[in-house]
Amino acid sequence: MSTTELAWFKSSYSGSQGDSCVEVAVTEQAICVRDSKDVARPHFAVGLAGWTSFVRYAAHG
Repeated sequence: MSTTELAWFKSSYSGSQGDSCVEVAVTEQAICVRDSKDVARPHFAVGLAGWTSFVRYAAHG
């Protein structure tokens, strides 16, 4: 799936200044992550189980 076909979004906690944000896009197989300041660079993908573990850790970390 190409980057242009994905529906990218930022967290509602991201500031409007554009500082240090990431964007994510959800697919059936993975969560894709990219730098919102440089969207031409490649994104990386994390499996759903890995993403769930990361979010759980971040929420309680």
